[in-house]
Amino acid sequence: MSTKRKPVIAGNWKMHTTLGTASALAEGVRDRIGAPDVEVVICPPFTALSTVGQVVANSPVRLGAQNMNAHAKGAFTGEIAPDMLTDLGVTYVILGHSERRQLFGETDELVNAKVHAAIANGLVPIICVGETLEEREAAITDTVVIGQTQRALIGVAPERFAALIFAYEPVWAIGTGKTCDASEANRVCALIRDTLAKLSSYEAAEQARVLYGGSVKPETIRAQMAESDIDGALVGGASLEAASFAAIVAFDRTAT
Repeated sequence: MSTKRKPVIAGNWKMHTTLGTASALAEGVRDRIGAPDVEVVICPPFTALSTVGQVVANSPVRLGAQNMNAHAKGAFTGEIAPDMLTDLGVTYVILGHSERRQLFGETDELVNAKVHAAIANGLVPIICVGETLEEREAAITDTVVIGQTQRALIGVAPERFAALIFAYEPVWAIGTGKTCDASEANRVCALIRDTLAKLSSYEAAEQARVLYGGSVKPETIRAQMAESDIDGALVGGASLEAASFAAIVAFDRTAT
């Protein structure tokens, strides 16, 4: 973790919680984190955004969404437009999560369109990139990650890069209990940053945050955050328990 970049710990609740459980979980996170030295983001399901937003209002916890449509409005049944999110106080949005890519057929082109829409609407995109197990075993991790990063940014003005957040999430480590070795995760995060530098400038790349995601737990976060190019975490299952998520937020006091 660089001292020049403020870490981000983001919780992705995925398709979990009803209004009651979402409210209780948000309260638990809010009441446990105190005044953290990191940006804390929680991303509940769309149905709970309003409720959770009210719970975390006037607290250090920021509201994020798990996805959005690239269009401003229209005949897109079941979809959520960017301004519908900002209307609820959402400030971050996860884009290109591997589950969206694998299960719902989202392409790099679509992710790129969503990145443009997020920026245009004042949302901070958390852009997910990462390789499958088959791609890692084929030794093409770098090619995959560089390609996804480049294509996500087609047409994005280089001066915007500094405000972006990327998340390296090796697909084989998501929800499996397997965690990418901290040094290897750092190597790939550095590769993402190097790609940003080549597309814009060293200065912009040094300001952009790159997170690690993939079975992040309180037991692993300290080692991950000790690495030079890991600026935080995109947390899945461990974000569904307030105590475990708060322990990840407090990574500098979390025992390994």
